Amino acid sequence: MDLTEGTLEEKTNRAKKTMLWFGIVSLIMSFAGWTSAFIVSSKRPDWLMDFQLPNAFLISTVLMLISSVTFYFAKKSLQKGNRQATTILLIVTLGLGFAFIFNQFSGFKEIIEAGYNFTGPTSNITMSYVYVIAIMHILHVIVGLICLIVVIYNHFKQKYSATKMLGFELAATFWHFVDFLWLYLFLFLYFFK
Repeated sequence: MDLTEGTLEEKTNRAKKTMLWFGIVSLIMSFAGWTSAFIVSSKRPDWLMDFQLPNAFLISTVLMLISSVTFYFAKKSLQKGNRQATTILLIVTLGLGFAFIFNQFSGFKEIIEAGYNFTGPTSNITMSYVYVIAIMHILHVIVGLICLIVVIYNHFKQKYSATKMLGFELAATFWHFVDFLWLYLFLFLYFFK
């Protein structure tokens, strides 16, 4: 199909989806840069070779993956016209997102208790990278939570239906991206030392 074909609404929808994907690609490049810097820095003599990620990071990974599943089923429920199930699944997804952030901060607490601060005399370059990567991801999860709150608000206002769900789809795409980005980051930090 020619991208210039279709109604104004179809063209606008395609443009919005394209802009989201441009944003996602730029985020992929940013996180690829940070993880590349992590790899290059791992050759430093002061690099920690035996660090362990906090258990809270594993819990938060599971929470994010479950939240992707609940958001997926929220979309399926909306497509079937089941507004009540959609509402419940969206709220569960929101709760899981907040639980993810809570667990991330619990993980930072574990890192600090192990003696590693972000900066200062008790900091370490390895843990500073872990802080930066995790905090940058948390910021994107917060953006996803804001999008999710907007989706929930619009859902209560009955702005979405099985045939009109662009905002819902954009938020879901971004949420799934952020979820799988964390899975990549967790596995990267867990296996690459």
